[in-house]
Amino acid sequence: MSFQSIIRWLVPREDHFYDFLEAQADVAYEAALALRGFKEGVPANVVHDTVQELEHKGDKLSHEMGEALAKTFVTPIDREDLHRLSTELDDILDLANGAIRAATLYGVPTSTTPMTSLIEVLVACTLVVKQTTPLLRESRYAEITEAFHAIKKLEKDGDAIFRAAMTTLFSVETLEARKLLREKQVLEDLENAIDACERLGGTLAYLAVKHG
Repeated sequence: MSFQSIIRWLVPREDHFYDFLEAQADVAYEAALALRGFKEGVPANVVHDTVQELEHKGDKLSHEMGEALAKTFVTPIDREDLHRLSTELDDILDLANGAIRAATLYGVPTSTTPMTSLIEVLVACTLVVKQTTPLLRESRYAEITEAFHAIKKLEKDGDAIFRAAMTTLFSVETLEARKLLREKQVLEDLENAIDACERLGGTLAYLAVKHG
C-alpha cells in the first residue's frame, strides 16, 4: 500500500469532490438536450444563449473544483485524476457550446440531417456520462467499464455519421464554399464533443482499473 493510500485510510476524506463532478456531468447532459432545440427548429441564437448559460455554470463548477483541490490535503482519489475528470467534463460542454456558436456565427439556418444525428449521439453519450459519473463515488468499477464500452460504441456511430457527412459535402460540386465551410465547422464541433465524451469514459475506465 502506498503512503498516499495509507493517509487516505487514516484521515477522513473530502468526498464533496464527487458532487462537483456529478454536477458537471449533469450540466453537460443539459447542454446536449438544449442542442435538440436546434434540430427541432429553435433559432440557433436562442439555443446558443441557453447553452452559453450552461457553459458559464460548468465553468463555475470547474473553478470551484480547482479551488477545493488547492485547499484539501486528502482527496478520495488522486487530485490529478480529479482535475483530469473535471477538465474533460468541461471540454464536453465547451465543444457543445462551440457547435451551436458556430451555427450562430456562420448563419446555419437549420440543423441538417447529419447534424441532427450527431446531436442525438451526443445526447446519448452525455446521458451515459451523467449516469456513470456517480458510480465512481460508489466504487462500482465493473459498471464503469461497461459504460465506457457503451460510449465507445456511440463514438464509433458518431464517427461514421461524420465521415459520411464530410464525403457528401465535398462530393457535391455545386455546393458553394460558404455553405460547405459553415456546415463543416458545426459538424466538426459536434464530432469533437462526442470524442470528448469518449476521452472522459476512457479516464473513468482507467480509474476503474487503477482502483478496482
